Amino acid sequence: MWDAIRLTLELAALTTAILLLVGTPLAWWLARSDAWWKEAVATVVALPLVLPPTVLGFYLLIALGPDGPGGWLASLAGGRTLAFTFEGLVIGSVIYSMPFVVQPVRNAFEAAGDRPMEVAATLGASPLDAFLSVALPLARPGLLTGAILGFAHTVGEFGVVLMIGGNIPGETRVLSVAVYDFVETLQWREAHLLAGGLLLFSFLVILSMMLVEKRLRRRLAR
Repeated sequence: MWDAIRLTLELAALTTAILLLVGTPLAWWLARSDAWWKEAVATVVALPLVLPPTVLGFYLLIALGPDGPGGWLASLAGGRTLAFTFEGLVIGSVIYSMPFVVQPVRNAFEAAGDRPMEVAATLGASPLDAFLSVALPLARPGLLTGAILGFAHTVGEFGVVLMIGGNIPGETRVLSVAVYDFVETLQWREAHLLAGGLLLFSFLVILSMMLVEKRLRRRLAR
């Protein structure tokens, strides 16, 4: 049980960090670009919201397998596949949780409008300086919301991680898979403990997200 908890927290923390690094520039581009095809990109990013996890997991399993790009990457390190590995779980979790980070951050950038960036430009700030010193602070509520949602969604994901990671103790057996395994083997006490813990965690995450976001918006309004 403790191995599953540790592995889940490691997976969620690493996934959230990657999503913030990758998703923030992507959200900025989606919010500011005039490219006609940007909504097609946004649609691809949002696909995990409506796509059945087993479908996404199936295609990820193929991509991470020996005959896919994941097999080629694994061969560089002397391996054969990224499927059924922790690294494969990270890749799948990043793709599956991407919309939960990108969309709140994009909304925050769009809500800030063009005026702050125009003012920064007239004061001589470079685009990068304006992004770091103006756009990111204004988008702080969206960044926080995205980070919390990305972390929580990774903790609770099941279908994708089961498809691409299986149930290998200490390697790919995360909390959601552990609950499923305990139920299958009729270990009700352990299933109740983990399921109740995840329920409490989900409640606290949503409550804290609402309270912190409300506080940040008040502070920015001042």
